[in-house]
Amino acid sequence: MTMSSTSTTHDLNREIADAFRRTEFPSSRELREEAIHHFEKLGLPGNKNEEYRFTPITRALEPMLSAGFGETPSPITDITPYLIPGYECNCIVFVNGQYNEKLSRIISPENQLTVRSLHRASEEKSVLVRDYLGKLVDFKTDAFAAFNTAFWKDGVFIHVPANTILDKPILVLHVHDANHQPVISPTRLLMIIGERSEASIVEKFDTIGMHPVFSSWVDEIVVGEKATLNYCKIQNDAGSLYQVASTLIHQHDGSKVNTFTLTLRGKIIRNNFTIAVDGERCESHFYGLYLLDKDTLADNHTTVDHRQPNSFTNELYKGIMNGNSRGVFNGKIYVRPHAQKTNAFQSNRNILLSDTAVVHTKPQLEIWADDVKCSHGCTSGQLDEEALFYLQSRGIDKANAQALLLYAFAGEILEPMKEEALKKYLHSIISERLHKSL
Repeated sequence: MTMSSTSTTHDLNREIADAFRRTEFPSSRELREEAIHHFEKLGLPGNKNEEYRFTPITRALEPMLSAGFGETPSPITDITPYLIPGYECNCIVFVNGQYNEKLSRIISPENQLTVRSLHRASEEKSVLVRDYLGKLVDFKTDAFAAFNTAFWKDGVFIHVPANTILDKPILVLHVHDANHQPVISPTRLLMIIGERSEASIVEKFDTIGMHPVFSSWVDEIVVGEKATLNYCKIQNDAGSLYQVASTLIHQHDGSKVNTFTLTLRGKIIRNNFTIAVDGERCESHFYGLYLLDKDTLADNHTTVDHRQPNSFTNELYKGIMNGNSRGVFNGKIYVRPHAQKTNAFQSNRNILLSDTAVVHTKPQLEIWADDVKCSHGCTSGQLDEEALFYLQSRGIDKANAQALLLYAFAGEILEPMKEEALKKYLHSIISERLHKSL
């Protein structure tokens, strides 16, 4: 698909819609038509859009989207460099937005795990796909979600049946090969975890080459009654990555969710992360860490929507920023009128290592119930000079003393994680980043 060069967002929105109507898609045409209808009404967000006012991603994407986007084949045949050392897992591989079944590896038994191309699952008219695809992430109010829903190239459908403890975790590996040309990859995941089941999933993004990459990623995840989900996202891309990742996790009665988002590199990273607590006696833990330097911009917009009573959520996001980097945290907690006995807590803490690093933080509570316990807060500052002086007085040089303090600050986020190989890997890349930043 090709589009002529344009200098205005308005023209770009129109050309994107025109390109949609010239394109044949292998599945979900009706859903895509609805999405492009809402995209035309919304348009890509400009600098006056409150939700994106600190994140000028539309302006950054205009040259790429104006040049057109189509298939970008890659010669990659070896994914070993992108795997997590010692992490035995089911591996689902995307290369430049295309699901690569040959490079993927499913080692769990078929009665524990179903993995299908989302196109194939749609064509097979799976009841679960029909009931949930496009029903969770709100493309009626978010232009990037609408863009993805209209244009997604490829995706996967993952199903863990009821009463199943998945024996191996799932790694979804996104490799972008930008050695020869820019890459635009709108991709999608739909995951259903049956009642009384448990599964762990890690999404990891890697880029090679220096051409720009726009990764548009949408997750829709359903956690059934009394089921457990462990979710981790690792954003550590080299190159010029622009990413808008939208994830919605829908919880049923008695379910438990643990999430962790680590953002290290990229040009502009926008994470829209929503948990819909749509059952009683649910528990959710929502952790994030962003370690930024150079000119990286990371924007974490989180939403916890309490729709039913008697549930507990805890959210902690931390940031360490150096160079000219910018961090954004906007965390919303909604407590609906009948969601009584809700306990919801949110905290955002930041350390700025340079005079040119910037953070914008905005925790929000909107409560329509009266019998609740909710709190939120944010802090931004520099390293504790007294603690730094103490370590130096014990013979530790300044750089190592700073690294120790920062590692202690960041390491708290990883404490709840139970998978040792994953935890060890995250500790290693966090430690490497902190030492490089000082």
